[in-house]
Amino acid sequence: MEDQTTSVFGLPSSNSKTMNVIKTVNLRKMYATEEVETTALDSIQIEIKKGEFVAIMGPSGCGKSTLLNIIGLLDNPDDGEYYFLDNEVAKFSERQRSSLRKGNIGFVFQSFNLIDELTVFENVELPLLYLKVPSDERKKKVEEVLTRMNIMHRRNHFPQQLSGGQQQRVAIARAIVAKPSVILADEPTGNLDSTNGEEVMRLLEELNNEGTTIVMVTHSPHDANYAHRIINLFDGKVVTENIREQFHV
Repeated sequence: MEDQTTSVFGLPSSNSKTMNVIKTVNLRKMYATEEVETTALDSIQIEIKKGEFVAIMGPSGCGKSTLLNIIGLLDNPDDGEYYFLDNEVAKFSERQRSSLRKGNIGFVFQSFNLIDELTVFENVELPLLYLKVPSDERKKKVEEVLTRMNIMHRRNHFPQQLSGGQQQRVAIARAIVAKPSVILADEPTGNLDSTNGEEVMRLLEELNNEGTTIVMVTHSPHDANYAHRIINLFDGKVVTENIREQFHV
């Protein structure tokens, strides 16, 4: 008999490792100005299972970032269905999306998106503050993840005092400190040299091997090769899906 857990909103949810963490059905997103209407996403249908590492590729302007924003509950689609952790969330309010993101989704950005006025420790601590984790537990969790990312010795430094590679390690530490179900990475090596970029990809691979679902937007075929599956977008549509290897969980 399949185990059952409770979903993020108290609904029954499958605990099977083959469950869909992300599922979209005929997803559409439009952007309109006074002069022109642009289709950013057109009838997008994807399924991403628990523990997968999926890369999203395509030329600039094809809808990759728009799709990632919707998957990450930063925006809603104009039409279609979106299921996140078995909850239909396409029409959620901003408050509902924010509540669901907390503790469930970690973000890693090309530009790091660290807060300059906060120390490394304080930047990584932020998600735990939003989750109202007690102070002693926050300290323990932050120190554990900083040690893992080999950045503990920089805990009291500010982002501008770090190299690009160090800043991205801090960003990854912040993304994983609350142990989210999904990490969304938007061009995570885009501002790094090849050595630091390789280190970041190996960290993401290690997290995925431990069971974290990862969805990554990238222009880099090298980075995409870390993924189990590559979804290619063109003009807002899924045009191909390439499976790098048979996916096992």
